[in-house]
Amino acid sequence: MCGSRTKFMCADLRPVFPQERLLLELLLGLETFSLSKKSVWCQDSRYYIDGKAKSISSKTFLQADTAALSAKLEEYKSRNEEEDLLFTFNSVIEKFIKANKPRLDTLIGEAHAFIKKEAAKFPAENIVLSFSGGKDSTVTADLVTKALSNPSLVHIFGNTTLEFPMTLEYANRFRKNHPFAIFETAINDEQVFMKVCDDIGPPARMMRWCCSMFKTGPITRTLNSLYRNQQILTFYGIRHAESASRSKYNRVEDDKESVKIQKQTVASPIIDWKDIDIWLYLLAEKVDFNDAYRLGYDRVGCWCCPNNNQRAQFLSRIYMKDRSRDWRNFLISFAKRIGKPDAEVYVDSGAWKARQGGNGLAAADDVKIKFTNCTAEEHAKNYSLVRPFNKELVNLFVPFGKISWALGSKILHEVLVLDAKTNVPLISLQPFTVDGFENAVKIKTMNIKDHEALQRQIAYQIRKFNACRKCLKCESVCKAGAISISNEGYFIDEEKCLHCKMCVNQAVLENGCLMGKYLRTKGGI
Repeated sequence: MCGSRTKFMCADLRPVFPQERLLLELLLGLETFSLSKKSVWCQDSRYYIDGKAKSISSKTFLQADTAALSAKLEEYKSRNEEEDLLFTFNSVIEKFIKANKPRLDTLIGEAHAFIKKEAAKFPAENIVLSFSGGKDSTVTADLVTKALSNPSLVHIFGNTTLEFPMTLEYANRFRKNHPFAIFETAINDEQVFMKVCDDIGPPARMMRWCCSMFKTGPITRTLNSLYRNQQILTFYGIRHAESASRSKYNRVEDDKESVKIQKQTVASPIIDWKDIDIWLYLLAEKVDFNDAYRLGYDRVGCWCCPNNNQRAQFLSRIYMKDRSRDWRNFLISFAKRIGKPDAEVYVDSGAWKARQGGNGLAAADDVKIKFTNCTAEEHAKNYSLVRPFNKELVNLFVPFGKISWALGSKILHEVLVLDAKTNVPLISLQPFTVDGFENAVKIKTMNIKDHEALQRQIAYQIRKFNACRKCLKCESVCKAGAISISNEGYFIDEEKCLHCKMCVNQAVLENGCLMGKYLRTKGGI
């Protein structure tokens, strides 16, 4: 556009809005508003000012005086929003849109074609938009609505209870701006995040139990209430560029081992888009978006997510002061409880994010499968229980077949599990007394070839009985909607269960119960 030669800057970029630009000036000790007449962009923690790179270290963010910065931001806020200081930013954005119009047209055309092709395989009422309040799901929702010319699509907003205040504001605004859309909010109001953290420890990068408990699980419940056993098509805002794990996703995913919620096929129209493509679409199409991005956040998931970097934590100490302080205090207290010698360093350095297993936690004992081989009967094991043998335990064996309370020995209080098709007994359950176990059950397998394989799956159900923390993952893996978890306990509906054994499939549910992954200790599984 300017007649000059193009030069490479970096692999991806996002715009720096005036609010973040002011914070950058204050953080670097520059003259206030000195960057207002420059083109400022960012990738991760590297800023580009008129094309010249300026990196900011994690240490700078960690050691910044956020109280002083917060006061100065408030002092200069009104002046920063005046028209003369916004002129250059608006001008740069206009040029950005104009220069990249051919690319935008190509992106939109390809995405619309993909959306129409995939949507044609499902009834319109079975098409769902996953809405998180983030930029990617916002673009996806806009693309799908326009591609299908349907303003009445179902939107599912997963309120994790850990959302940024600005995300909740944006979700309400989105709802008002899309009056014809069916907008459902999925929320787990049966669990309190901090209480769960106190019991099993805070989430970590490799132990994000919060996703199942506060996001996937509640969304599954909402979908079950809307669609029962129907298969649906969900359009997601997943992109390969977001993370190493997401770089492996397929654009259309319906494999039982890949999809988190079994009743859905997942389609991702923007899977190969870059950050800069997302911003090109939002700004060119004049789509409203979450104001957290204007402050400098490059992702707006849960505000205390262990995947958040030092820069995001720095921003939260400014814009969510009370929450950040309380969270840090909890993490320090937790670190001391599990025996970390320098708790504050452990927390401030981010070492807590790499935590694995349940070391130092009383709850870790619940996931250990304790058993003895029965000396009197072949293919029988005595399993330790954390509470007495009851109907809830027996109900956990519904996936293996039909529960028969009548055919077992009444003197021994035996319950049999019969093959669903042949009625041949497969499993015998019997309350038992054994030295070393306060409560126990004797479980015998019969009339099968691979006794060890079945006992391994049985052990998964014992773990669920002993260790269930209502993470809701089992609800998500059940395609038939037969599993429900509430304050009353874990329940499998015998009428709905298809005996597909997805809930005892190691490939779908690691260790048969996510608590086995999150609370394991050396030699503990």
